[in-house]
Amino acid sequence: MKKSIKGIIALLILMSTFMIPGTSASAEDGSALQRVQDAGVLVVGTSADFPPFEFYAVVDGERQVVGMDMMIAQKIADDLGVELQIEDIGFDSLLPALEARNVDVIIAGMTPTAERRRSVDFSDIYFQTFQNVMVRAEDEEVYPTIESLSGLTVGVQTGSLQESLAEQIPDAEVMSLTDLNDLLLALKTNRIEAIVMQGPNAEAHAGNDPDLHTFVGDFELDGDDEGSAIAFRQGEDSLVEAVNESLAEIAEQNLTDDYLATAGEYMAQEAGDDGFVASYWEYFWDGTLITLLISALGVIFGLIIGSLLALMRLSKQVLVRFPATAYVEFVRGTPLLIQVMFIYFASGMFFNLPALIAGIIAVSLNSGAYIAEIIRGGINSVNKGQDEAARSLGMSKKQTMRHIVFPQALKNIWPALGNEFITIIKESSIVSVIGVGELIFQTRVVRSISFQGILPLFVTMLIYFVLTYTLTKLLNFYEGRMNHD
Repeated sequence: MKKSIKGIIALLILMSTFMIPGTSASAEDGSALQRVQDAGVLVVGTSADFPPFEFYAVVDGERQVVGMDMMIAQKIADDLGVELQIEDIGFDSLLPALEARNVDVIIAGMTPTAERRRSVDFSDIYFQTFQNVMVRAEDEEVYPTIESLSGLTVGVQTGSLQESLAEQIPDAEVMSLTDLNDLLLALKTNRIEAIVMQGPNAEAHAGNDPDLHTFVGDFELDGDDEGSAIAFRQGEDSLVEAVNESLAEIAEQNLTDDYLATAGEYMAQEAGDDGFVASYWEYFWDGTLITLLISALGVIFGLIIGSLLALMRLSKQVLVRFPATAYVEFVRGTPLLIQVMFIYFASGMFFNLPALIAGIIAVSLNSGAYIAEIIRGGINSVNKGQDEAARSLGMSKKQTMRHIVFPQALKNIWPALGNEFITIIKESSIVSVIGVGELIFQTRVVRSISFQGILPLFVTMLIYFVLTYTLTKLLNFYEGRMNHD
């Protein structure tokens, strides 16, 4: 047993050696540029809730990630002679995705701060930006400067440059949230008094929402903190040089002005007068379908995994029972959010696992642990006399379990099993953190392009209620049938 424990510890240390940034083979293995060109695709990570830099719009009847940054990405891909593939991931998950090799580069209006430069390399600055403060329109005269926000609650996006800039506001209480749309909602509902935002993004929101007002903040910036750059894994110099050549051409031809103008046209298109439902129902529909797909597969594979684990836990053999017990306790003792991120990012160290597949695997493995305990508890609830009576009649152990024990256990576990199915539908929303386009993800998209905070949330709540209520009634129907039988 001691040798086994030592072997497990050694394996964990070996895995962590490969997974800790800077300890893996981050230096160029030949040529990063050649690798991208051989693959024929440039995978760009972004966070598409940041107009006019990156956001969703309908182009030629197809929903795409557009914006100034995405036009720069397309220019770079064309210059490299490869296809462009965009991965929409939460902003605070972009750097882990890059280091785990889920994406090749990050183009997301990212500021090359000194702290970030310790873990990744950056291109030349491609856009000189400025930093704004967003307040409610009614408070325009109340908060005209950053000094006027002294001692108040100020919102920032997690992992952004603005998170450190907010510290320059005297005695301010900083609230960090992952989603910029949540910050805007917090501002409108008086949870916070202001938001520190990148200038063009703040102006885009204020220009489309009469309830908001923005002004340029008098923040002290250090060098590169005044611009946006593209992030790379450390040591990939050939790719950095090739991208810098494209950026130099963009600067020479002053293409960013044209890109911003085109992004403004897309924003005007999305802010049409067709009505909220007519404009965005496809987003909610697609998100609902992906949610149902993840939930259905999570239930199916969860049942298979859970049944196997339950039988293993009921075994009298220690070598069979111990792995199942360890698995169940570990999964139940760690958050699903961490499991989703670990499976997606860790897999990127070895092979390219699509975000949807990673999400389904994580939900299935998590659900299997809980279903295992539900099934085990149901089987243990059946009177042992039933098993003894069946065996005395000459039935094998397998026949006893199949025809006597399990049918009785099923009646006992059905309510808890049904509750787990409903939980899976709701918890599947967690996979949105790795860019899976399920219902919560699509809600975030709608909030960013519609400039509305509460209405998309209300629609999403109704959809979840319809899904869970329908499933509840269906489960109750079959429960009644079993009780009648």
